[in-house]
Amino acid sequence: MSRAHSLWLRLGLVVLVIAGTAFAWKQYAHRQHDVADVPTATARQGEFAVMIHCRGALTARRSVQLAAPVGVQDLQIVWLAPSGSEIKEGEPVIRFDQSKLQQEVTEKRVALRQAQATLDQGEAQAHMRAEQDKVDVSSARYDMEKARLEASKKAIVSASDGQKSAIDLGLAQEKVTLQVSGTDLHAQSDAAKNASSRRLRDEAQAELARSLKRLTLMELKSPLNGVVTYLNNRSQGWMNAQPFKAGDHVASGAAIAEIPDLSTLEMESKVEETDRGRITEGDTVLVHVDAFPEKVFDAKLLIISPLTEQSFDEWPPVSTFRAFAEISPPDPRLRPNMNAAADIIQTKLPNAISIPARAIFTSQGQPVVYVKSDRGYEKTKVTVRARNTDEVAVNGLRAGSVVALIDPELTKK
Repeated sequence: MSRAHSLWLRLGLVVLVIAGTAFAWKQYAHRQHDVADVPTATARQGEFAVMIHCRGALTARRSVQLAAPVGVQDLQIVWLAPSGSEIKEGEPVIRFDQSKLQQEVTEKRVALRQAQATLDQGEAQAHMRAEQDKVDVSSARYDMEKARLEASKKAIVSASDGQKSAIDLGLAQEKVTLQVSGTDLHAQSDAAKNASSRRLRDEAQAELARSLKRLTLMELKSPLNGVVTYLNNRSQGWMNAQPFKAGDHVASGAAIAEIPDLSTLEMESKVEETDRGRITEGDTVLVHVDAFPEKVFDAKLLIISPLTEQSFDEWPPVSTFRAFAEISPPDPRLRPNMNAAADIIQTKLPNAISIPARAIFTSQGQPVVYVKSDRGYEKTKVTVRARNTDEVAVNGLRAGSVVALIDPELTKK
């Protein structure tokens, strides 16, 4: 072999080595690029809570409605506490126009004074007449005794004078009888008149008391600590119903506002029929209020409705059970009708390996995960122990393993 031929052979070998190295580096860089582009998650080991997820809203177990006073016509609202504001027991919530009732109270007071004056006048006249009747009866009896004394002299006077004395005695006795009868008649008449005046006075007094009572009802106060919520005013029809506001006219006895007791707030959830048999009263519930996504509220399942209820919010209608969970301790930030989600804990698996539900794929009908390694992603078969909405507990995987959240083979293709 010549020296030139040997030189070319060595040069070719160097070129082949350089090309192989470049190809290997390109493949490695491409594989690392594919690995870097795949989103991942780390398998963790710890307690895994098997939960049933459901949606609902907060509701108050105890609430009190405030209604317009009964028996008062033409009520008009002149002031309302701000809607949604916190209210303490005994604080005013609603005030009505009092001008007409105040005028009515003034008129009733005048009527009562007039009735009392009439009664006082009648009683005074009856007393004066009774005293005069006593004087007249006493005078008649004195005349009768005087006539009796004269009649007793019949034996020592003439016959004509004795007969006259007897006649005078009879007339005096009749006068006494008439005077006593007149006294009784006057007493009965005055008693009847005074009784009528007293009845009119009592009626006027009762009317004034009723007006004063209605006047106190012109301000509705809160019977408990809570939050003010105003009901819809449907006096203009269902289509135009709006919450009550200042200036609205209210019918007698109509419900205007509702004050829920914030200490009795509960999570009302809709439980699917397939999940009903997996939960029981007393289960722990984790409440996630949409308005406070950073906070998880602890609750306890209290009541599950025995029958299903149909909801027509979607089609076809869905039948669900209603479950109520008590939030403890109460949080002053929570309000009724806030949308929330509830995770009812069915059971807990200690020392379980869990990964996101997105990391589970199916290969030939078997669940698999793609575990990250230096050579890329390796397909690994696993066994699903329990499944939640966003998380899965599995066997066949080590804690700390990094798994792909999308199929790396599809990404490569």
